[in-house]
Amino acid sequence: MKNTNYIFLIVLLVCGSCQKLDRELDTDLTKNQLESTYNSLQSLLTGVYSTLPYGLTQLDRATMASATDEAEFTNETNRVQLINQGAWTAINNPADVWGAFYQGIRRANLFLETADPAKVNLDIFKGTATYQVRIDEIKRWEFEVRFLRAFYYFELIKRYGGVPIITKTLNENDVANLKRNTLEECVKFIAEECDLAAANLPVSSGAYLAADQGRATKAAALTLKSRLLLYAASDLFNTPSWATGFTNTQLVSLPAGDRAARWKAAADAAKAVIDLPAVPALTANTNYRTLFTTPYATGVIFARRTEANNEFELANFSVGFDRGQGGITPSQNLVDDYEIRIGTTWVDFDWNNPAHSATPYTNRDPRMALTVVTNGSSFQSRAVPIQTFTGGLDGAPKPNATKTGYYLRKYVNEATNLTTGAGNAVHSWIYFRIEEVYLNYAEALNEYAPGNADIKIYYDRVRTRAGVALTGLSTTENQVKVRDRIRRERRIEFAFEDHRAWDARRWMIAPTVFNAPLRGVNVTNTMPAPTYTPFNLEARNFTPKMYLFPIPLNELNIAKGLVQNPLWQ
Repeated sequence: MKNTNYIFLIVLLVCGSCQKLDRELDTDLTKNQLESTYNSLQSLLTGVYSTLPYGLTQLDRATMASATDEAEFTNETNRVQLINQGAWTAINNPADVWGAFYQGIRRANLFLETADPAKVNLDIFKGTATYQVRIDEIKRWEFEVRFLRAFYYFELIKRYGGVPIITKTLNENDVANLKRNTLEECVKFIAEECDLAAANLPVSSGAYLAADQGRATKAAALTLKSRLLLYAASDLFNTPSWATGFTNTQLVSLPAGDRAARWKAAADAAKAVIDLPAVPALTANTNYRTLFTTPYATGVIFARRTEANNEFELANFSVGFDRGQGGITPSQNLVDDYEIRIGTTWVDFDWNNPAHSATPYTNRDPRMALTVVTNGSSFQSRAVPIQTFTGGLDGAPKPNATKTGYYLRKYVNEATNLTTGAGNAVHSWIYFRIEEVYLNYAEALNEYAPGNADIKIYYDRVRTRAGVALTGLSTTENQVKVRDRIRRERRIEFAFEDHRAWDARRWMIAPTVFNAPLRGVNVTNTMPAPTYTPFNLEARNFTPKMYLFPIPLNELNIAKGLVQNPLWQ
């Protein structure tokens, strides 16, 4: 979502007299008037949903992947470069979402204050085909909104730490006196809202009409709780020492306590999702390629989809195609983490091993070819394979040609014809899918009860499923090795799904992995086969203050009680 203008809390949270819907619903209406009132309720609900972020357009289409070691964005003027250079501030943060999510929270609060289901009399619809549907909808809407509000609060705390918990529309004085809640209070509030929503929503969207597919569900609410408690148990929210000189550590860290109990809570929350009745959304997907281009694919718990279009393809097709703009180009850092098969054994890729480096894209983890376009690979129906070497169809010196030697395949619909506009497709931005729940469970269990048999079972469900078919976890590996394997698996499985930026922070490895040079590969078009040489492409800058985002300065000027995050003062 675009952040070129700050949206002030005073605008987003104050419920002024101009809000025509800020009144109790009149149920003494004719049928036509009642229909209008029903539609007004539905419009309010749509407004709450509309705040859901669409990750494929973040950072003016660079996405958060280009602000991590996953990728480089080919347009050098894109504002993501401020993040990579360490030049972002409380005044100029290209990824700031404070105002946008508080707008969604304000909409949710307005709905919960205004749209009282008990005051909507639908008796006049008795005997019609829509009567029971409307009763069920209205009962459900409150809990959809509570889930969405909890989702927005989680998105805030993973970026900012403790934030003001606001559950009603505010007046101007309320805004001026806002203070941040502690991180512990925020985690507790979000978890309780997830429980309440889960208790009142259907397990999956299969219970909804076709037009309502994609709405909040019990599975979505419990998965949000799983992710929340995983973050709450992780290092970042339990290690305040990084915030040198910061006296309000309760805003950025949980109180000292039993870490094992926090990991157990995270494991229990993930298992609660796994133990739900079997439905398609809770079944691992066996087609990794179409998972991101098929509406409501198997394994998808909660997602936002677009109408059919080619905007993502325009931004990310290779420059070797008419109108292709290069866009998000995967890094060598990421590509190196895909395993290679030697004989029947999967091992770490090693450029110093001639058996690996001679044909670096052969016998790799199958998800690599479904995520990354490499030199020599086929794309669309073009007769000539991809050529990322200098002078090649897809290489320099063409404007916006890849600098890393790769292009993105994940999410890209290859059937799109950018010249004619034919073949446009739906794109799904997935917030939650079952594979995350499996790895959440395995990670939390490895920290709480290393050696537990379920760690291997659910780690293996991701790696050994059809379409991936890698070897499972060895039963002889110790906790540290298993931890590394789970982290590697998250990196690969969820590449470009907006996990890496936050996983690296919560594991507190960001200063290491985001300060390492971003790497690419030089391709030399030699005969009889190309040669490949990895190189350092770009120096990146990540300092400890960047574990959390700065609260926008404009918000601090409005709400004087807000405290800036550590090291951003």
